[in-house]
Amino acid sequence: MTVPGRIEAAALLLSLDPPPWFLRHARAVAEIAGWLGARATDAGVPVDRRLVESAALLHDVDKIVGAAGAGAGEPHGDGSAAWLTARGHAELAPAVAWHPVTRLADGDAFAAWLAWAGPEARIVAYADKRAGQRLESMDDRFASWQRRYPPRDDETGWDRAALAAIRGRAALLEADVCALTATAAAEVGRLRWTGPAIRRARAAAVGSAPGPAR
Repeated sequence: MTVPGRIEAAALLLSLDPPPWFLRHARAVAEIAGWLGARATDAGVPVDRRLVESAALLHDVDKIVGAAGAGAGEPHGDGSAAWLTARGHAELAPAVAWHPVTRLADGDAFAAWLAWAGPEARIVAYADKRAGQRLESMDDRFASWQRRYPPRDDETGWDRAALAAIRGRAALLEADVCALTATAAAEVGRLRWTGPAIRRARAAAVGSAPGPAR
């Protein structure tokens, strides 16, 4: 079992032929997580930055693996963890399994997770709360979610009280990660590493492709 580096993580993602909207989100989350990982290191916090970056880039793979892929049918996040584990990257599983905003619906489970989760998992979960297709505030991210999934006052969805509780727990996560990285939420940026990694992964794939029959 290994933690993939930048180019290997990019190659794994490209192997799924991600659509442009998916790739934009994955890259935004990965670059925000990379920036946060670097700040945590600068603040003296021991963080596996390789794990942070790769887990963030691959956090949503269960959305595009297809019905026959490893992790298909699992809850979001758990599916990504299963897919990565099946490919020998179980070290990434804890950092991707808890990233979905739906995990914040259970207050007791969230409190327990926040108490035991490593800095890598907390950084990835927070980075996902700061990126749609680009870096944005958590308020903007939640507003986007609520436009797509408006609150429901019946058994088919979260009501407004549940949404308020989820937003409050997200604020706790933000405060935790900002303290961890010695930064303010408004200062969060992107570490622009995914473009070069993706270009090198694509070039490697072209170079390893069989040549024409002679």
